[in-house]
Amino acid sequence: MPTSLSLRRRWAAGLAAHLALGVAGLLVAFPFLWMVLGSIKTGEEASAIPPALLPAVPQWRNYVDAWTSAPFPSYFLNSAVVAVSVTVLVVLSALLAGYAFGLLEFPGKSLLFVLYLATLMIPFEVVLIPNFLLINQLGWHNTYRAMIVPWGASAFSVFLVTQTYRALPRDFFEAAQLDGSGHWQFLWTVAAPLARPALATAGLFAFLGSWNSLLWPLLVTQNDRLRPIEVGLLYFLEAEGPRPHLLMAASTLAMIPILVLFFLAQRTFIEGVSAGVKG
Repeated sequence: MPTSLSLRRRWAAGLAAHLALGVAGLLVAFPFLWMVLGSIKTGEEASAIPPALLPAVPQWRNYVDAWTSAPFPSYFLNSAVVAVSVTVLVVLSALLAGYAFGLLEFPGKSLLFVLYLATLMIPFEVVLIPNFLLINQLGWHNTYRAMIVPWGASAFSVFLVTQTYRALPRDFFEAAQLDGSGHWQFLWTVAAPLARPALATAGLFAFLGSWNSLLWPLLVTQNDRLRPIEVGLLYFLEAEGPRPHLLMAASTLAMIPILVLFFLAQRTFIEGVSAGVKG
């Protein structure tokens, strides 16, 4: 039986852990809170030094002014088209490659898998110029393809799905073979549903990375009608000048789809990461 002293120590340790996590969470969330509060301030309040945390009177019209000050509907549509397309390609490539690496046997599989994962250690800046030259040679400059195709596969997503398949009992695959099920039938009817958390996690990361991408779309698009939201925010800043309250309002609007998607897929996301780590 635990003594009252040990119970108090456990309670104190638990309280300290919760306080530490609460402080850490507040530090992480504070920049987002500052942006949201700044988006409903006046221009003078947002530029004041020292700045106040709360606005005197919330200026909800800032969102309307920011939305109408630039072609944000077009920016949002471009980001949605690119992000959804990239997500579909990443999930499909991770499903197929993860199935091959996780459940099939073929010569050189281990070496190929290691080489594929080694691409995770290559910085984006190293392949930036070669990719840009290749896009120009293909004639894809100022097209959706330039923003979608280079990011249609992800080594991390393949690794995540592969680890999920490796954790599955081989009995599933062998029983399906005995029943006369081919690879395609087993993949779509058994393997894909079992890997749903990992696939959802891969899709969430792909959507988030594509939606927040700035440097690559900035390089491959010079046409205003193709600009995604992050590039649009950059040009909005240059056009509007020192109007931080409108910039924070526009940034808050750009963040809403990501937050909604994350909260909808939060449980599946955690399950997918846990399955990948355990595998």
